[in-house]
Amino acid sequence: MAKIKDEQLKELQGKVNVINQNQLQVGNLEYQKHSLLHILANLQEDLKSFQEKLEEEYGKVSVNIATGEYEEIEKDESN
Repeated sequence: MAKIKDEQLKELQGKVNVINQNQLQVGNLEYQKHSLLHILANLQEDLKSFQEKLEEEYGKVSVNIATGEYEEIEKDESN
């Protein structure tokens, strides 16, 4: 069976190895992304639950998260 030159084989192997390493990194990044999306979803659920507790205590309000001040949200009675 015929063979390519050793230097060509090394170059070919190097290029394939770089591609494989990059594919592995992309897979790792996708896994990290997936994990972070789950964490974000849990944080959003936690925030929603906390907002519901605030609404029970203060009613429908808009809270300035920098100062803690709040204003009542007026009901739209046209609906």
